[in-house]
Amino acid sequence: MRTAAVLGWLLRLSWAARQGSVSGRRKAATRLVQARPLSCRTYSGGFMAGDQYDTEQRGRLHSAEFRLYFKNSKGKYISPFHDIPLFAEPNEDEEVLAKRSKNNGNEIVFNMIVEVPRWTNAKMEIATKEPLNPIKQDIKKGKLRYIANIFPHKGYIWNYGALPQVMFWDLMGKENFGYKRDLVQNIDDVRKFFPGYLEATVDWCRLYKVPDGKPENKFAFNDTFKDKAFALEIIKSTHESWKALVHKKADGGAIKCTNLLVGTSPYCCNEEDIQSIVQNAPALVEEPSISREVDRWHFLG
Repeated sequence: MRTAAVLGWLLRLSWAARQGSVSGRRKAATRLVQARPLSCRTYSGGFMAGDQYDTEQRGRLHSAEFRLYFKNSKGKYISPFHDIPLFAEPNEDEEVLAKRSKNNGNEIVFNMIVEVPRWTNAKMEIATKEPLNPIKQDIKKGKLRYIANIFPHKGYIWNYGALPQVMFWDLMGKENFGYKRDLVQNIDDVRKFFPGYLEATVDWCRLYKVPDGKPENKFAFNDTFKDKAFALEIIKSTHESWKALVHKKADGGAIKCTNLLVGTSPYCCNEEDIQSIVQNAPALVEEPSISREVDRWHFLG
C-alpha cells in the first residue's frame, strides 16, 4: 500500500464518531479529520456516542467477533458508511462544496467516524464487506492487528477515522489540535503553532509497519502536504464516487451498501431486515482481553 502524505488539509469536521473504523479500497493518503463524537472509547473498553448517534457493541472487545453497530437518534440501526451524512450542517450540500472549493469562504463542517482513538493500538475499521458496516478489529494472517509503539509515539498519534459517504481518501483535520484549533486555517498554520507535528506525522506513517518486518512506506507528492483546496476537491470527487456506488451505477466489488436512510438507493432496506442483521451478530461479552505485547516499545534508527 502506498501511503501518500496528503494530509489533505484543513477541513472542519464535526465528530461523527469518537472512535470507530473503515476498511476497504483506501489506497491513498493519510487521513485525519475532525468530527463530532459519535462512536466508541476503546481506552477504557466502554463506548460513548455523540448527540445524534449511539452504538451497540456485540462480541468481545479485542476479539475477532467484536462488532460495533451504529444507531441514529431514533434508536434505529444504521450504516456509518452510508447513512451518516457527509455534511454536518443541514444547510450544507454538494453545491456549497463546489463553490467553496473555488474560494476561501467560510469553513464547511463534515462528519467523521473516528476509527482509532489517539494513543491506542487496536487497528479498528469499518467493515465495508459486511451489511451495515459495523466497526471491527482488522485481522491479518489470522491475528488481530495492533499498531506498534514506535518511540516516542504510543499507538496512533492522532484520531484516525473516515468521512462517511466518500470513497476512501485520507485527510487531516483541525479537531486534533484541541483548544488551538481555531488558530489553524491552513497547512502553514500547523507549522507555525504546532512545530514538529507534520514531521512527526510523516515519520510515523513511514515507519509504522517496520516492527512487523515490512519496509518503510513510500510517499506520494514528494512527501509534501496538500492544502485545504486540494482536500475539498478530493472530498467532492470521492463523494460522487460513493453516490455512484450506493445507487448501483458503479461496481463496488465486495463492498456492502446495505442502508436504512438512502431512500433512492436500491440497497435501502426496511427496519426489520436491518434489525435481523444485528440480532444475528454474536452476543455482547463484557470482559476484554488484550496481550501485554501491545505495550512493547520499538526503537528504530
